[in-house]
Amino acid sequence: VSTYFTVSVLFWYTGLVPDLATLRDRATTKIRKFLFGIFALGWRGSNRHWRHYEMAYLLLAGLSTPLVLSVHSVVSFDFATTILPTWHTTIFPPYFVAGAIFGGFAMVLTLLLPCRAMFKLQDVITPQHIDKMAKIILLTGSFVAYAYVMEFFITWYSGNAYERFASWNRVFGPYWWYWWVGMLFCNCLSPQLFWFRWCRRNIFVVYFVAMCVNAGMWFERFIIIVGGLHRDFLPSAWGMFHATWVDIWTYIGTLGIFTSLFLLFVRFLPMIAMSEVKTAVPEADPHYKLPPQSVSPGGKERTR
Repeated sequence: VSTYFTVSVLFWYTGLVPDLATLRDRATTKIRKFLFGIFALGWRGSNRHWRHYEMAYLLLAGLSTPLVLSVHSVVSFDFATTILPTWHTTIFPPYFVAGAIFGGFAMVLTLLLPCRAMFKLQDVITPQHIDKMAKIILLTGSFVAYAYVMEFFITWYSGNAYERFASWNRVFGPYWWYWWVGMLFCNCLSPQLFWFRWCRRNIFVVYFVAMCVNAGMWFERFIIIVGGLHRDFLPSAWGMFHATWVDIWTYIGTLGIFTSLFLLFVRFLPMIAMSEVKTAVPEADPHYKLPPQSVSPGGKERTR
């Protein structure tokens, strides 16, 4: 997990280096110029800098991809290697990886869509981008739904009475609505709206599904942990989990600190990678031809 965090931070910071240099060059105060200059690492935009930058970025991207698979698989082993019903299953590694990508894209849309509207980024974050992200949510959501179905199939096929009771308790026990609302509706049914193109192109529908997925993934974790522990092998050890004020405020605090850090990022650093946008404009093509120029009646040069 620490390796995953380190590589993620380096990947994020490396992508910021050219933009930090731009902020350094455009800074209006000495303090900002000094701070941005330190974090820009002496970037000058030379051919040598760009070659090293692109190689480092490629290597970090290559490291991040297997780390996503390995970290979430290893985390799932913490559950799968136990003997508790609903935890002791081999489907957890792909189930957790698909769930991480599923929830991650939903969280990105949760932050991206309000910023797109507030800062008028419709020309940079286009409907095509949102459409493709919705398709990925549909794909990974289908993987997650398949994993849910396989859990019940394994329970039935194993013939294990404890597994069967745990699955029945998950659906019809004291926390029944967590499963029906959180896992079934939010994680399985709501992403199916993205089969329809008009839903993928409707910002309000996309945001609704993204919020459903955020809630559904929280419910899923709650059901896995609490649902597996509150009724185990010994009825004398059964109990109900009720959140205390410490639990509630700790959870609210995590939302607050994440929102604060995100807003600080938006305030002081570029939301959109300026260097990457520059490479995507037509003028970045070495074979780009300038539009023909003509002279206006007043004698001034103009571009049509």
